[in-house]
Amino acid sequence: MSDYHYAIIIPAWNEEAFIESSIAAASSAMEGAPYSGQLIVVDNNSTDATAELAAKAGAQVVFESVNQISRARNAGAAAAKAEYYVFVDADSHMDAPLLKAALDAMQEDNVVAGGVFVRPDRTPPLSAHLTISAWNWFSRTFKLAAGCFVYTRADAFNAIGGFTLARYAGEELALSRSLRRWGKKRGLRFHIITEHTIETSLRKLDWYSPSQLFVQFFFALLPGAMRSRRAMGTWYDESTKRTREK
Repeated sequence: MSDYHYAIIIPAWNEEAFIESSIAAASSAMEGAPYSGQLIVVDNNSTDATAELAAKAGAQVVFESVNQISRARNAGAAAAKAEYYVFVDADSHMDAPLLKAALDAMQEDNVVAGGVFVRPDRTPPLSAHLTISAWNWFSRTFKLAAGCFVYTRADAFNAIGGFTLARYAGEELALSRSLRRWGKKRGLRFHIITEHTIETSLRKLDWYSPSQLFVQFFFALLPGAMRSRRAMGTWYDESTKRTREK
């Protein structure tokens, strides 16, 4: 028997500039959802004040020493005591209607897992706008969840072994495929929510030039590249990129 209906899990590595607002948005969403929830932040070996700020904001803080997004997400799930998991990135903001839609889908509509359309936190340049629009179409068409918001039944997540440790990026795509297969065998569908959106940061546009982002995109397409931490540099940059003016 689970202690909670759902757990919101936020993986965070050096996110002191974003973690408080992310927790505030999640907490507000939880207040508007008619279910009992657990809020977990996974400190993925941060060297800044991420863990302290998360604890002060009221989240349960879990520590994961190995700097890998899949491990951080899995550590949060391991600490969760809930029927459903909702994974939200530290630079993304959810609201109550989105949270309720995800939970209702799993509890009432034979949904095993899913994602949601993404919207940027500010007006993007044309290239970014086209990329986001293309992703939303791709997500809905091929039933793939964006990493900034993934919801899933806990039993399904645990049955497939969680996020793969073989990847340093794109782990949500592998998870989506595995959950689709698991659900299909049991008459459950994978659902992309389109009537609501998750707000996510365009901070990488501030951190990197268009040419750098293009090179990262190209590398991500190479066979086996996502299995290399070094090749996925924009996810694991240890420079000062993860700071911003407050």
